[in-house]
Amino acid sequence: MTIQIVPLGAGQDVGRSCILVTIGGKNIMLDCGMHMGFNDERRFPDFSYISKTGDFTEMLDCVIISHFHLDHCGALPFFTEMCGYDGNIYMTHPTKAICPILLEDYRKITVDKKGERNFFTSQDIKNCMKKVIAVNLHQTIMVDDDLEICAYYAGHVLGAAMFYIRVGEESLVYTGDYNMTPDRHLGSAWIDKVKPDVLITESTYATTIRDSKRSRERDFLKKVHDCVAGGGNVIIPVFALGRAQELCILIETYWDRMDLKVPIYFSAGLTEKANHFYRLFINWTNEKIKSTFVHRNMFDFKHIRAWDRAYIDNPGPMVVFATPGMLHSGTSLELFKKWAPDPKNMVIMPGFCVAGTVGSRVLAGEKHIKTDSFTTIEVNLQVKNLSFSAHADAKGIMQLIRQCDAKNVVLVHGEKSSMGFLKSRIMTEFGIPCFDPANGTTVSIETSHVIPIEMSASLLKQHLIRQTETQDPGMTTSSSPEHSSSDDSSEQPDVKTPVDIRPSDKVLIQGMLVMDDGKPIRLEDADEVLEKVGMVNHKVRFEVRKAYNATALRRAVENAELNESQQGISAMDTDADESQIGDSYQEWDSDRFALNLVHVALERSIGKQIKVVREKEDDSIAIRSVKIRAPTDKDEFERGGLLVGWDYRDEDLATRVLSIVTLALSANR
Repeated sequence: MTIQIVPLGAGQDVGRSCILVTIGGKNIMLDCGMHMGFNDERRFPDFSYISKTGDFTEMLDCVIISHFHLDHCGALPFFTEMCGYDGNIYMTHPTKAICPILLEDYRKITVDKKGERNFFTSQDIKNCMKKVIAVNLHQTIMVDDDLEICAYYAGHVLGAAMFYIRVGEESLVYTGDYNMTPDRHLGSAWIDKVKPDVLITESTYATTIRDSKRSRERDFLKKVHDCVAGGGNVIIPVFALGRAQELCILIETYWDRMDLKVPIYFSAGLTEKANHFYRLFINWTNEKIKSTFVHRNMFDFKHIRAWDRAYIDNPGPMVVFATPGMLHSGTSLELFKKWAPDPKNMVIMPGFCVAGTVGSRVLAGEKHIKTDSFTTIEVNLQVKNLSFSAHADAKGIMQLIRQCDAKNVVLVHGEKSSMGFLKSRIMTEFGIPCFDPANGTTVSIETSHVIPIEMSASLLKQHLIRQTETQDPGMTTSSSPEHSSSDDSSEQPDVKTPVDIRPSDKVLIQGMLVMDDGKPIRLEDADEVLEKVGMVNHKVRFEVRKAYNATALRRAVENAELNESQQGISAMDTDADESQIGDSYQEWDSDRFALNLVHVALERSIGKQIKVVREKEDDSIAIRSVKIRAPTDKDEFERGGLLVGWDYRDEDLATRVLSIVTLALSANR
């Protein structure tokens, strides 16, 4: 079985998240985002990869949206209403509620302000959202008879979810964006130990391990306070929901404690919308917010007021939370143009900025930034980058891999150089394959197909006992009668307790598969099954010839004869006297001598765990069904080799015996 993964966006890049997955014959699109670094056709994924003819509904079984950020859902109305996809779309309830608001803001900026054509309309957004099926956390949704999905809490922003996807025995987890560290208003991401065949994880901060949250908060508040104390204005670019609420709670608490009077503003309308959504979906917040919400709404800010464009020329310091978060448009870019030339002012970038945005160029240290054909911004203000991003850092990504116990990892939503570093670390630390495909590149991952079966208790016990019999010396088991002390007059039968049955390694179990309509597949003892159905039990035996060098054995005997201390003979089992080895070696019998060597080796190797018997009738060696003998005239084998035969049920024991025989016969070459 094979799982195929193709990033149509976010492959070795941040933005335009869109991952196409084929699992168990089902095609699923994971996220459908836009790229903030482009204003042409590159801002949306290349959907022609899915279908050249536009039959997307037939090609895709469903679309899953992880959260409401535009780089994960910004292309959705375009895909459904302009490209024609009419199938199921799944997202959580908060994501369904917030998505249309952010999509409408995006449309207004693109169409109303920039005057672009061939873009989705307000009605397209409404029609798109009608196709959405909202899901609850931990709710298993059957998309069809074979495909099931389940959402898990991802932290990051309100309503963000990781999705577990299963088709038959194949499974994968798609994280979207997630945060393994709780913050002031959201909890940390969590998922069951689902052991997916593939984990597709974001890697935005693949090489970063953040310092403590408290030290970052102190640094943020000090920089803001120092700037306004010096008469400067502070602009904090944020997205409407998520980090904005986190920083607002932080700065509101600080302003209250320090009794500061400097005004704080938030882009108009967003505070009211945020309050509404957090009140509506209070169960998605952390325990502190939920426990205090009845008495006090943490999002009813006393010091933070709605922003008005008329305030832009007000004298005196101020702090403004302005959208969007990467300075690529809107209020944040307008304020930045106004305040950038003054070195008293400050811009604090609290999160990641996609390459190509004004924010990324500011962080790169550019002093003259051209935003369009007519505008160049002179950058003299103070630039600070404090990571309050709600993405998992390298430590968090490793923690999630360990938590869900993935068999393969695919990295997306990250920069190529950072991905390469994390990829090496994952393969080294976990010993599992890791991939970081570029956009349009297919990754094919082979999966093993596991069929669960039941097993009869008698068969399991029988094979566990056999396993203990063939384990290394020192294993704690009940002593067998044949190895009991000779002066023990009251021999007890060998009864093994459950404590004694402790396999030290994997147990090879042989039985017969029984398949009945409507019942689980069952593995039972072959004798019991054949007796039930009245069939004859046919014995199957195998026999192989283990050759040896007769000349080398004879030379070893002659060397032993010349040794005055008889060390060669005394090194053998004490039961083997000189007549067994060869009476003065007058009549040389190489097969008998080889059998003696093998007998000694077997007694030393496994004689304490399992009985090794020397049969007098045919001078053979027997260990359960395994029999070692010299060839006779009836055999088709030539002399100069021993024959080793066994019943098919003793395959595991025979493997060990064969290795001992090989070593015993080759040691004298």
